[in-house]
Amino acid sequence: MKNSILIVFTISTLLFGCKKAEELTQFEIDYTTEVTIPSSTGINLPFDVFTPDMETNSSSAFAINDTRKDKVEFISLRKLQLVLKTPANSDFSFLKSIEIYIDADGLSEKRVAWDTEVSSSIGKTINLEVSDENLKEYIIKDEFNLRVKTVTDEVITQDHIIDINSTFFVDAKIL
Repeated sequence: MKNSILIVFTISTLLFGCKKAEELTQFEIDYTTEVTIPSSTGINLPFDVFTPDMETNSSSAFAINDTRKDKVEFISLRKLQLVLKTPANSDFSFLKSIEIYIDADGLSEKRVAWDTEVSSSIGKTINLEVSDENLKEYIIKDEFNLRVKTVTDEVITQDHIIDINSTFFVDAKIL
């Protein structure tokens, strides 16, 4: 009987202990960049806007979380949110659709977030649907950039400045 209790206790400890240890190697990295959608005269025409290269600073983020690039197993985009900064009297209702692509030196471009039918009552914030693909190779690079592909369904007469807030989930091994 004592052996049975000891075995059950040992198995429980291993199962729950492994889960706790695994959580210690999981963390999030946040990035913010800004993009400007220029004023336009046409509608229903797709156009691309590129963000400046974004330094990942991944080495320092990994070090803070007791890991290194070579110990990272998986990185996925957990959240991508757009926030309209200017003009103050506008919202995202001018968008028909939006897609965000990630790119890094030596890697092919990959679609990571989208909203294919933006609501006309969306407001100043959009939380895009995100891909669950492994983006490890992009984030462990020194820099990556985003391409914003938009289609508008109304004429915009002023430039629209948008913050792109992204949160990446990292799963790595402890050093």
